Amino acid sequence: MTETEFLEMVTRNPVNKAVLERLPELGLDDVWLVSGSLFQTVWNILTDRPVDHGIKDYDVFYFDPDTSWEAEDRVIKQAQPVFADLSVLVELRNQARVHLWYEEKHNRPYPPLRSSCEGIDRFLAVANKVGIQRRPDGTTRFYVPGLSDMADMLLRPNVTENFRQDRYDEKNRRYKANWPELRIA
Repeated sequence: MTETEFLEMVTRNPVNKAVLERLPELGLDDVWLVSGSLFQTVWNILTDRPVDHGIKDYDVFYFDPDTSWEAEDRVIKQAQPVFADLSVLVELRNQARVHLWYEEKHNRPYPPLRSSCEGIDRFLAVANKVGIQRRPDGTTRFYVPGLSDMADMLLRPNVTENFRQDRYDEKNRRYKANWPELRIA
């Protein structure tokens, strides 16, 4: 699958299309629509399901060196009216802050990140490592190290410092329930 084919498929989901078109309105440089809503839309198309089947939320990663909760909260509040009419959960997370809360939530340390793409690199399965960015000039950027696995509907672990087998297995059970065609390595 090429990046162009990937973009064509994910934008068949009207929410993905709207989120991508509106990302520049947030005024953030390093902002990406990532993971679930992208790879799950592709899986839905590949398996002839409704484009939004199994999608719980739409994740947006951004990177802001201001790691205060107040700064992240401002971005979240700024984004609410941008996405309100979509009637879905759009979750924004500053990747510069993840190391501040991750260990308490998951009982495992998490080194500080330097970009949103480093956050994408931390997803539990290789197939989940996909992101798309729409720039203010209308161009589209891709960060898709998981593109091949995603297109092949193959789940295999992405072993990083934060990898947890129990979370990986939990997510795979949910994915397999929604997309039984998936292969788990």
